[in-house]
Amino acid sequence: MANKNEVEEQNAIDKLNENLGTASEKIAQNKKVIFWVVGGLAVVAAFVLSYFFIYRNPRLNKAFEAYNEVEIKAQGNDSIAAAEYAKVADDFGGTDAGNLARLSAAESYYNMGKYKEAAAFLDDFSTSEPVLAANAMTLQGDCYVNLKQYDKALSCFDKAVKKADGNPQIAPRVLLKEANVYDAQKKYADALKCYERIASDFPTFQLGNGMTVEAYIAREKARIGK
Repeated sequence: MANKNEVEEQNAIDKLNENLGTASEKIAQNKKVIFWVVGGLAVVAAFVLSYFFIYRNPRLNKAFEAYNEVEIKAQGNDSIAAAEYAKVADDFGGTDAGNLARLSAAESYYNMGKYKEAAAFLDDFSTSEPVLAANAMTLQGDCYVNLKQYDKALSCFDKAVKKADGNPQIAPRVLLKEANVYDAQKKYADALKCYERIASDFPTFQLGNGMTVEAYIAREKARIGK
């Protein structure tokens, strides 16, 4: 029979997982397809022009066509979507469409509960767009939470906060996730720091559960005897 500590820890993890939601809720609204604009100057050597107009442009167009066709093929089926996006990522590595396909494959794997596969695709995803980068890193953190690899999750969440660079819609949400992980680990002093940062840096942020950040701060202080 589970002892009291085990029950409390499981309840904490369950509560944490409730806050994860689906990958589509986290990223779909922020996803931006990055189109490359390729051109050449009149003084560019002939072989460079040939590279762009004979090889690269058609390949980029084909990559985005393949990416956009996945939704039609999948019709909302994450299993099909994951396999098709993975194929686009493999076939068009080195292109923006191929890179974006990695993120989309990760979303689909996450929605299927295949968190290890999702995290692996996110390892190979990169973008200079801060909102997209922050959301991708947050999703990877969520993967590690579900895999019970909490230190890796915290590392991802910390990176996501930095990528968000003060974004009021992203940064406090990720800080809340960090606090939940710390609470699950009974690291109440660290959780307190997260809640205090939310209160000081994002005073208008709403938790959405009927409680205030101040209430969580008071709870953490009580737990550590402050």
